[in-house]
Amino acid sequence: MGYKKASFIENLAEKIGLIPNLHKEKYQEFEGDMRHFTDEEVAQMYENFPPPEKWDNWVEYDPKAWPRKKKITYQIVPTTCFNCESACGLTAFIDKETQEVKKFEGNPHHPGSRGRNCAKGPATINQITDPDRILFPLKRKGKRGEGEWERITWDEALDTIAVRIRKAIKEDRHNEIAYHVGRPGHEKFMNWILQGWGIDGHNSHTNICSSGARFGYNIWYGYDRPSPDHSNAKFILLISAHLESGHYFNPHAQRIIEGKMKGAKLATMDPRLSNTASMSDYWMPTYPGTEAAVLLAMALIILEEGLYNKEYLENWTNWQEYLKALHGDKEVTFENYIAAMIDEYKEFTPEYAEKESGVKAEMILEQPD
Repeated sequence: MGYKKASFIENLAEKIGLIPNLHKEKYQEFEGDMRHFTDEEVAQMYENFPPPEKWDNWVEYDPKAWPRKKKITYQIVPTTCFNCESACGLTAFIDKETQEVKKFEGNPHHPGSRGRNCAKGPATINQITDPDRILFPLKRKGKRGEGEWERITWDEALDTIAVRIRKAIKEDRHNEIAYHVGRPGHEKFMNWILQGWGIDGHNSHTNICSSGARFGYNIWYGYDRPSPDHSNAKFILLISAHLESGHYFNPHAQRIIEGKMKGAKLATMDPRLSNTASMSDYWMPTYPGTEAAVLLAMALIILEEGLYNKEYLENWTNWQEYLKALHGDKEVTFENYIAAMIDEYKEFTPEYAEKESGVKAEMILEQPD
């Protein structure tokens, strides 16, 4: 088997001593040389992810040992990335000899991420090897702000906190108790406990992260992390710093692109020319806080032109209650409901939205089509 010819840069680097002379005569004539594989063979080795039946005993060559061929035997353990709340699938590659996690890769069998992780997934290795990682409870000693800490046991930590919480509850000082977590991954479990104690003191980074977008989902959808069927959509509308804007919800981003590849139109309403906006068919750079004006104008067009899903509205919305409550003089028919809604929205024209948001009326008119 032949060897790849040295490039001009490689030859120059070898001559001036920047790298070893890897192309000198007979240098490659030993079994331990990784360059016995062609580029095509190396690509084939790493093209396919290890099959699950081999996860308990998977052998790879150590890339850091190149050009020597050094084998490492791994146990591959499925886990979850927690660098955002997407919870994409990861696999941890554990060196069976040292029992150390050596790297993280995507898990192609995860139904959400399907092995296609963003850079934060593999970067998890930096967290588990961080020398400043806190591995046990610490208690402040000295005055606040002095930065002095001492190690305590888990029992001592739990007992100390429990005594103080119990004392505050018994003295009716519930509002002095706050619970803060960096990444809430317990899916409301801690909220149930706190609310059971009569405490409204849950806090996390979400308050200054995605809570604004998720609150909107929650009040109409009943859940703050929906999973729309983007890959089968015909039109996708993303608003402001949406969950898919690049730093978040990689599984959604994958399926948005799949939808586009199938012919879906993508519209992004965002003051920034974000990554998503740059790949959109329509970029609507609204003035911050004016998105509602554009949405109301779209709703009016959809009602006036009959572009709504009549079957869905008739069977899954409370249009009858709306007519009875606000239009008691009208017969309770779906047609009267649509007419009443058009009258309700009549001031929110595309021209009104353009004045409020800066988005051209012509573009707003084009969207629902």
